This record gives sequence, structure tokens and C-alpha cells, in this order.
Amino acid sequence: MKNLHFEDSKFQPAYQKVVNRLSVGDDSLDTVVTSILKDVQKRGDQGVIAYTEKYDRLKLKPGDIRVTQKEIKSAYQKADAEVIKSLEFAAERISDYHERQCQEGWSTKKRGIYLGQRVDPLETVGLYVPGGKAAYPSSVLMNAIPAVVAGVHRLVMTTPMPDGECNPYCLIAADIVGVDEIYRIGGIQAIGALAYGTKQVPKVDKIVGPGNKYVAAAKRLVYGVVDIDMVAGPSELLIIADGDANPAYLASDLISQAEHDEEAVVIFITTSASLVETVMKEMEIQLAALPRKKIARTALKKNGIAFVVPDLKTAAEMSNAIAPEHLSVFTQKPFQLLKKLRNAGSIFLGEDTPQSLGDYVAGPNHVLPTGGTARFFSPLSVDDFVKKSSVISYTRKALERDGDHLIRIAEVEGLTAHANMVRIRLNDNA
Repeated sequence: MKNLHFEDSKFQPAYQKVVNRLSVGDDSLDTVVTSILKDVQKRGDQGVIAYTEKYDRLKLKPGDIRVTQKEIKSAYQKADAEVIKSLEFAAERISDYHERQCQEGWSTKKRGIYLGQRVDPLETVGLYVPGGKAAYPSSVLMNAIPAVVAGVHRLVMTTPMPDGECNPYCLIAADIVGVDEIYRIGGIQAIGALAYGTKQVPKVDKIVGPGNKYVAAAKRLVYGVVDIDMVAGPSELLIIADGDANPAYLASDLISQAEHDEEAVVIFITTSASLVETVMKEMEIQLAALPRKKIARTALKKNGIAFVVPDLKTAAEMSNAIAPEHLSVFTQKPFQLLKKLRNAGSIFLGEDTPQSLGDYVAGPNHVLPTGGTARFFSPLSVDDFVKKSSVISYTRKALERDGDHLIRIAEVEGLTAHANMVRIRLNDNA
């Protein structure tokens, strides 16, 4: 993990590199992904089946793509009952938080003009759940629950099952929230099936859920055909700390992000140079006991950096420019610093608020903007699963009052047919 002081000549270049870390698009990757997407669009289920056999070593017939109700129920027999209770606890917390986000339409009527806004749930949403090296039932809950709360009419889930194996907790998490339409496909082919539709897999209106770089690229490339939640990059954590912060807590939180994958971004901004040294020693002690220490060490070496700054005001300004996915505040008065923090996916205040609370049980969504996009994107929410329609109705008298204004503006823009739409009605009234 690099360690740079504010006066160091390398400080500003390193800081700017972190600010401008976002990378979208890779020509060689996009070529591969586009080829598979086009093939799935052309061949439908046969294309999906071919790529599933190639990448997941799983031979399927069209009728085998969907997971059966019997398989979903049998997952409970393979699971730890206490883990199931914890998933149910998390689902309740997440539901409670997201129910507070619900919006209602509105309308107003004045002088013969009715104006309103409708809020309607999306018809069909596809939930992508990673499989393979790791399985994330928490992602099932985080992606599905806001859709269920929003009232999405049909929610379908795809998840890869290499060699036919599926993590039972992902199926159980889906069952807890009422998702029973599940397909044993993943990767680019699953995104293609959801975007274009096949005989077996429905075309959806929106695709949500995390995935590797191929899945992320596929989602980006089908955007416009369908909506997507966001183009997610590597996981990120930024910590702001003063000199009184607990070094063991700091080390554990920094490592927690680094263990995600080798590309994870870990940033530590503090007013104490001595604290950085203590934290780095503590990290080595904690890393030695962790199963994923090789991954974490790679991430810390590649994308880990500590900035020593003169004051917390500077730390807040840097954080706002970096706009991290996760932001933890380890200061004596974290709520005072909160007033200065504007750009972050999720903010954790105080040393007794480890970032993993947000990943699992606190309630807020853990699908968050990365790469600095927290400057303009928000966490996944109920808002992502609804659409809004404007509603307008005029009486003839109201049209007569507003008509001349419309005609003048339309004619200035050279859209005479727009003006004529009103004029012909007004003349008809003469």
C-alpha cells in the first residue's frame, strides 16, 4: 500500500490518478462480447445452450434451462437453518428500508387543466446473480427486494451453475423474496437471453445485478435495448480518519474491501502520519490469518494508497472529488464531517459501523456506484424499478387561454404543423 504525504511531489499525480480511475470500454473485450450477444440474438436458446456447455461445462436441453420448484425446495435440505434465519433477518431489514422509498403519483386540476404524474412498476426485470468461484445470496436480496417493493410484475433470475452445481443459499434467498422463475445460465449468454428474449427466457425491460468484466460489458452493450442498473467497476472503500482512530478497526475495514478481488480500490486519508504506519503493521498481522490474503495483498499493492493530509477539511474535499463507492468516517465527531461530504455511494459513520453492515443487514442497498460515478448516480433503489408518465388533459376554454402562446413558440421553431394542431381546434370553435 503506497503512503504519500501532502508535501510529497508524487501526492497530486497519485491523487489525480485515483480521481480519474474510471475506465469504460475495452475494444478487445467488446469484440468478444458483441460476437456472443449477436449469436444469442440470432440462435436464441440454442446459442445460450452452446455457450453454457462451453463455459460452464453444463449440457442442457431447452426444457432444462429453468430451475424446477422441486430443486428450489430441496435447497433447504442442504442449508444451515441458522444461515436461513439470518437471510430472513436481512430480507426483513432490507424490505423495511426500501418500503420507505415508495412514491405515489399526483395530480392537480386548475382552470380546466388536469396535470398529473403516474408512477408504475416495470413489467419484467431480469436479476443476474454471479456463480462459479463465489455465490452471493445477499446480492439476490439486494437486487430483488426493491423490485418486489416497487411492484414489478415479473422478476426472473439467471445464475450460472458450473458443472450443474448451484449454491443452495442463492435459491433460498430467491425463495424468501418470492422469486421462483430461475434459469441456470450465466455469463454473456444470460445477458443476451434477457435482453433479446428466447423461447425459454423472457425478454425483460431491465437487467440488474453484478458480474465479472464480461457480464459488465454485456450489460453496457445491451443498454438501450433494455435498461440496466449501472456499469459496476471494482469494489471501492475510502476511509477518512483522524489521529485517534483505532488502527485495528481501520486495518480490518481496509482489508475487507481488498479481499473482494485483485482490482479492488482501497484508499486511506488521514491527518496522522504515524497512524498510517501503525495501520500498515496491523494489516500484515490480520492478513496472515485470512484465507483470501493473496487476493487482498494483490489489491492493496496494486490499488491501495494512503494520503496524509493537513486537516479533515482537505480530506473531505478529496473524498468529494474521488466520490467512492463506500466511505467510512473514523473521526471523533463524524456527524459534523458528514455535513461536508457530498459524493459517496454509502457513508458509514463512527468506528462501530463496519462497512460490511451495509453489505448484509443494515437495510440500505449494497449495489452502489463505483469509479467516481457517485457524483451523479445513486444506490439501487425502488426508483430503479418504476417508470413515470405525465398525464395532461385540457378543456376547450383552457386551450383557448394557452393556445396563442403555443402557436407563437411553435412558429418561431418552424414547426408549423405543431401550431396548426392548436389553430385548427380554435378555428373549429369559431
